[in-house]
Amino acid sequence: MKQFVTGTLAVLFSCAAFAQQEVSGTLTGADGKKVYLYSDEDNNPKDSVSLKGDKFSFKVPEAKSLSIYAVVLEGVQNPLLFVTGKEPVHYALNAQTFPVATAVKGNEENKAMQAYQKTFLALIERAQVLNVEASKIAGDDEAAKNAFRAKASLFNQDVVNAGRDFIKGHPKQLASLWILVNELRNRLEPDEFESIFNSLGQSLKETKYGLAATKYLRSVKGETEGGGVASDFTQDDINGKPVKLSSFRGKYVLVDFWASWCGPCRAENPNVVKAFERFKDKNFTILGVSLDQDKDRWIGAVKKDNLQWTQVSDLKGWGNEVAQLYGVNAIPANFLIDPNGNIIARNLRGRALEAKLEQILK
Repeated sequence: MKQFVTGTLAVLFSCAAFAQQEVSGTLTGADGKKVYLYSDEDNNPKDSVSLKGDKFSFKVPEAKSLSIYAVVLEGVQNPLLFVTGKEPVHYALNAQTFPVATAVKGNEENKAMQAYQKTFLALIERAQVLNVEASKIAGDDEAAKNAFRAKASLFNQDVVNAGRDFIKGHPKQLASLWILVNELRNRLEPDEFESIFNSLGQSLKETKYGLAATKYLRSVKGETEGGGVASDFTQDDINGKPVKLSSFRGKYVLVDFWASWCGPCRAENPNVVKAFERFKDKNFTILGVSLDQDKDRWIGAVKKDNLQWTQVSDLKGWGNEVAQLYGVNAIPANFLIDPNGNIIARNLRGRALEAKLEQILK
């Protein structure tokens, strides 16, 4: 965009307002493909280049506080994450191993972020394998379901252990806060989440990610103390009919976040079905919120897993507005709401869900 400013003012304006960080790299094996630049604000690319040779470069406006951007290679699912700042950063990359770099030239923030990606890429690949396995399990194959639950439980514990170890070794880097908020939040009890958050550097707590974590902790504390009121929402059910959470007032309702493509969700569904069948006549019901994008797959999974309660979705995947409202960034996740609309428990899985319902529905 052209700036119609002249003389000294133009010089001052361009220097003061447009300080930029250069993010560049050599990327072999991807000639002719596109590389995109994304911010954490939305899903629209901020810039893109077509590779000619093996080099790319982006200019990123200097942010007021640390932010995380992503470089996405056409045809590759996992992005290269980097932390914005004043210092340029350069990556040596190969299309076969993208986004893991063979070398990083830059500050400690981006070296730590690359270390995180190396650690967690293997876990992401394991998750993808688990999702494929789950999609192949027959609805009545209890032995296969039990074997899968054991694998899913081990996977979740491995994620938690890897996250704890990384954060312990990088308490001042933004990558640690990113892991805590995005990888561990729905896998940790609130007390442990708070303990780890408090161990991080103060400057991290003042970033927008730190402020989001603080807001989450305040919300969770309110919930566990019985004072958290569930935010109302409306989404369409499978038949396109709007369903409002507040229409369930007077009942205990489990708001259950899941998706047809989520292996751990599908493995957990038999436990949820069992609880529903046992307590559905005792002032209890379930409201499923799907993070699907494909309606046919969503409906197919509902039928295959015998989910007989109300299901809603806006078919926006991770952009689901209810998931964002409730701070859900990992599934399965759930919130148990009492007849007055207060959240009284969260993330009840396996036997824990039935045990809680036994306690309150005597």
